Amino acid sequence: RMALSNITLTAGMRANLLSLQNTASLFDTTQTRLATGKKVNTALDDPIAYFAAKGYMDRANDLSGLKDNMNEAIQIVKAADAGITAIEDLIAQAKSLANSALATANTTERASYATQFGNLRTQIDALASDAIYKGTNLLADGALSVIFNEGSTSSLTISGFAASTTGLSIDAAANSWAADTDIQGAITDLDGASSTLRTESK
Repeated sequence: RMALSNITLTAGMRANLLSLQNTASLFDTTQTRLATGKKVNTALDDPIAYFAAKGYMDRANDLSGLKDNMNEAIQIVKAADAGITAIEDLIAQAKSLANSALATANTTERASYATQFGNLRTQIDALASDAIYKGTNLLADGALSVIFNEGSTSSLTISGFAASTTGLSIDAAANSWAADTDIQGAITDLDGASSTLRTESK
């Protein structure tokens, strides 16, 4: 066996070795920067820049969360608005049916109009129930709170209302609309419902 002797490095060799180690360290740092897209990745790189950047990133994440919540709120309001528009159309159709029934004295025809009126009431209830987004329905007495800043000092609360036939006080066709007063009562209900929708949607 050959005896192992201590390896002696000259000053030049030590300098080259340190240079290679520094080069490897710089290479690793550059690779990390390229992979993350960040110039400063740890507090050791630059403590002041690192913590300043972390503060900005935290704030950016907070603002991103607020933006997401605002987008969700917009979708909830859009669902309610679409529901109101569709219900207004059905109320207009129902009023047209009532006026057509009022224009005839034939009780059979009036009963047919009353049945169609009942179908429209069912559709109104379905629309009010379906105007929901992510569990919130402003047309079923739901409420929505939107926060606009990190400190929660700027916010908006939207209160919904009941847009069902019960909430809008649209009663069923009385006596199959046999009498004029039965039909006129329905027209009064429909006018009141239209007024409520306009007031609540402002």
